[in-house]
Amino acid sequence: MQYREFSAALRRREPVHAYLLAGEEPYFIERARQSVLRAIAPDEAIWPEMVQRLDGDIPVPELIERLTEAPLFTEKSVLLLSGTRLFGETKKSEMPPTDKKKGRLERDIDRLLAILTALPAENYVIFEAAGKADKRRRIYKTVQKAGLVLDADPVTAWNIDDWLRDKLAELGREFDREARAYFMGAVSMMRPISLSFLDEELTKLALYTNARRFTRADLEQVFSRLPEVSGFALFDAIDARDIKRALMLLERQIADGVFLPLLLAGLARHVRVLWQAKEYMARSVSKKALAAALEIHPYIAAKAEKVVGTYDDALLRRIFLHLADADYALKTGRAGPEVLEEAVIALGRRGGGKSSSRPFQTARAK
Repeated sequence: MQYREFSAALRRREPVHAYLLAGEEPYFIERARQSVLRAIAPDEAIWPEMVQRLDGDIPVPELIERLTEAPLFTEKSVLLLSGTRLFGETKKSEMPPTDKKKGRLERDIDRLLAILTALPAENYVIFEAAGKADKRRRIYKTVQKAGLVLDADPVTAWNIDDWLRDKLAELGREFDREARAYFMGAVSMMRPISLSFLDEELTKLALYTNARRFTRADLEQVFSRLPEVSGFALFDAIDARDIKRALMLLERQIADGVFLPLLLAGLARHVRVLWQAKEYMARSVSKKALAAALEIHPYIAAKAEKVVGTYDDALLRRIFLHLADADYALKTGRAGPEVLEEAVIALGRRGGGKSSSRPFQTARAK
C-alpha cells in the first residue's frame, strides 16, 4: 500500500508485529519507520534500548534467533533490519549467509516464514528493503498477510496533491491561488522531486511566516535558488512572448553560475512538453489524459493547453533539434550561451507574421 493508506492503517488498528518498508522514496520510508515505532511505543525515550538496528543481512538462523529472543531491558523489542535483500529480486547466491547444503536454505526460510506469522507478543520486526520489493516472493506475501507493507513509490508532479494536502494540514497552513500555481509549476521542473527538501522548506516557512496562507513570494524564497526551478520563470516569460524579460532571466541564471547544459536540458524539456501537448491535443485528448500521458500535473497540462496554440509545429521541431545540436556543441566547447539565447528569441517571436517561419540557425549549421 502507498504511504497515505499505510499511515491510515497504522492509526485505525493495533500495531502488528511485522512490517516491510520498501521502495525508492526514502522520505516515505523514514516517516513510516517513525510512525511504526511511535505506534509500538509512544515514549520515544525508550527507543534506543527497545530498537536493535542491523544494517544489511544476517544469516537466517541468527535472524530467527533474534526474532524469538525475549527483551532484556524493555517490555518490547523491535528488530530493525535496514537494507535487507530478502525481498529483492536477488539470485540464490546473493541470499543472506546460511548453510547452503541441499534443502537447508529452504528449511531455514520455511522456519522464518512460520515465525513471522506468529511472533512473540513482545517482539516486532521492521524490514527496510533496498529498492522495490519483489511481490512474488514468499516472504513478501507472508509479511503482507501477517503485517503491513509500505510501497514507497517516488512522487511525481502530477500526483503530489495528496502529499501537499497532508503537509499543509500538518502545518495548519494553505496556499493562496497564485502560490499553488507557482508550487505546481516549480515541482514539475524538479528531477527528481525531493520530498525531504519540500518538507523541510515548507516547515521553515511556517516558522518564519505568521500568515495562515503562503503566498507566491513566500515560495519564491524557497525555490529561486534551485537551478532546475529558476527556469520556471524563464519559461513563463517565453510563453508570454516577453523576450526582454526572458533574456534577462537567462542572463541572471548564467551569471549565478548555473551550468549551461542544465539550462539547456530544462529548455529542451519545456519545448518537448509543448510539442507533445500539441500532438495530443490534435487528437482531442482530455486535460486529464494529457497530464497522465506527459506525466505532468494537471495544472501544467492546462497551462500548456492555453499556449500551445500560439506555437507552430515546425518551429517547435526545429528548436528541439537545434537544442539537441546545441547540447553537443556546449559539451565539446564549440558554443556558448548564444545557442540558448537564439532558442529563447525564436520561441518568443513565434506565431504569425514572418517571425514564425524565419530560418533557425543551429549550432551544427555554424
